This record gives sequence, structure tokens and C-alpha cells, in this order.
Amino acid sequence: MRAVQVTRFGGPEVLEVRQVPDVRAGQGQVVVRVAVADVLFLDTQLRSGWGGEHFPLHPPYVPGGGVAGTVLSVGPDVPEDLVGRRVVTMTDGGGYAERVLADAAGLVDVPDELSLPDAAALLQTGPAALSLVEAAALEPGEWVLVTAAGGGLGLLLVQLARAAGARVVAAAGGARKLDAAGQLGAELTVDYTEPDWTARVSAATGGPRVVFDGVGGDLGAAAFSLAARGGRMFAYGVPSGGFAEIDAGEAQRREITVTGIEQVQFAPADGTRLAGQVLRAAAQGRVTPVIGRTFPLERAAEAHAAIESREVVGRTLLLA
Repeated sequence: MRAVQVTRFGGPEVLEVRQVPDVRAGQGQVVVRVAVADVLFLDTQLRSGWGGEHFPLHPPYVPGGGVAGTVLSVGPDVPEDLVGRRVVTMTDGGGYAERVLADAAGLVDVPDELSLPDAAALLQTGPAALSLVEAAALEPGEWVLVTAAGGGLGLLLVQLARAAGARVVAAAGGARKLDAAGQLGAELTVDYTEPDWTARVSAATGGPRVVFDGVGGDLGAAAFSLAARGGRMFAYGVPSGGFAEIDAGEAQRREITVTGIEQVQFAPADGTRLAGQVLRAAAQGRVTPVIGRTFPLERAAEAHAAIESREVVGRTLLLA
């Protein structure tokens, strides 16, 4: 079968389509024929060699984690009636491939009302968005700042926060991303490539009560500086190359509760449950996944380059 491999650490050009041994389901596993593979910004960082202390990857390896497709075969002690089901799942191995192994217990059925690309777009960002909004315990009328608001997770946070009755400030880079956030419910949009963006947020909100930071680095630190006394800060983003550096003493002085990446890291059963919730919400029209670009599997390098350009609005997907 065909799969995309990271042949060495480096730029998008190190992604190559290769013939690899076919997969075969073992105990408790299924083989999924992949229709769509999710592509994360994290995939591009790991491909470059970043994060080795947390992700011990060694080329050649198949990148990616989440896929949508159809169950092709099942292993021992797995019900045969799973064959033919449309599912999303995390994989036992990389997702950029024509077929993948997955744990049967981790399969999430895709509702009939939802396409496989839409389901794939929600698989990894949807649970994170639900978890963040639940932990924030948003109150009607309070201001919420979402950074990286033009990405897949950010656009879901805008929708969920607005649905909870919050007033949303969407911060992103570029008019296309800001337009998308505005159409999905953001009351104020600000371009954080402009020097006065923090002043604009402060003037409009008096300081947001909740900050969802999907960027990290200096932008994340600037977002923290805006948070109102007694507010809640969620610092989970690393596209800048690292988490926002937040002074614990300053957070204590301003009585700001700071939560890190642990809020978007799940045990397998919790991730499966949350994925099911967000797929049902999408099938009912309560959230809308935004797909910015799709590429065939053999053009995975172009998909990575598009993400790294920071120009894609919403999710980027590979079609197998």
C-alpha cells in the first residue's frame, strides 16, 4: 500500500510517498481504508525535528494521527459487523496512508448527515474545543479572547463560546481568517500582526475574562497581559515554537487561573467520547467545521507547505 513517510527531519520536501507493507488487524484492532487524513500544524513541527524530548520519532516514519474512512477488516474478537462502517479514529501508527490500524474501542461512527472530510476535520480539534469551553465555564456576556482564531480549533472555539452566550474577540493574522471568525460569531476581530492589537482589545473589552491561547510565544504572553483580574487563561498553543511564558507570580497577583496543555490531552476513552459529542453536534448543525485546503495523499508536502505559510483558514486535509 502507499503511505507518506518522513524520510529525514527537514522541510516539506522530506515527505515522500512510498510503498510499505500492508497492515493486518491484530487482537482488538481493525483496518480502516482511509478516505481522509487530518493534518495538524504539529505534524509540520515534528517533521522538522522539533519536540524530540516529547515525541521520540525517528525517520523514516509515517506522520499524522487522525483519519476518517471505512472499516475494511477486523482482528480476532472484534465484531464482524464493524466492517463497512464509516468511522473516524486515531491510528496505531501514522495516518498519512491508504490503510491504517486502529483500536476497535477507539472507533467513532460518523453520522449519516456528516461527510467524511467534515468528520476528519473535527476529530482532533473538536474534543479540544469542547474540553476548553467546558473547563472555562463561560458565563453569558463575558468577553472571551481567542488567539489563532482562524485555525480549525480557533474557529470551533469562536462558535462554542458564542453559543454559550459569551462575547468573542477573535485574534488572527490576515483578513481572510478574521472574516471567517466574524462570520462564525466573533463580535470583534483584530489582526495581531498589527502593533496596536492589544490596545484595541483592551479598549473594547476592559480585559477579557477568558483567554484561549492557541499561539504561544510572545503573542501568547501578550494575550495573558490582557486578561482581566480574576480571569482564566488557557495556554495550550505552540505554533510559535513554544508555549507562552507566563509569570506565575503575576498570575497570582492578578488572581488569574492558568491552565496549560493538559486541558487538551486526553485518555483514549475520553478522546473517543468527546469526538462522538462533537460529531453529533455537527450533524445537528450546532457547530460547523471549516476546511480550508485539501490535497491528494501524494501531495502531502504541499499540504505541509500550505500550513506553514499561515495562510490556510480552518483545517487542512489529505484525501487518500
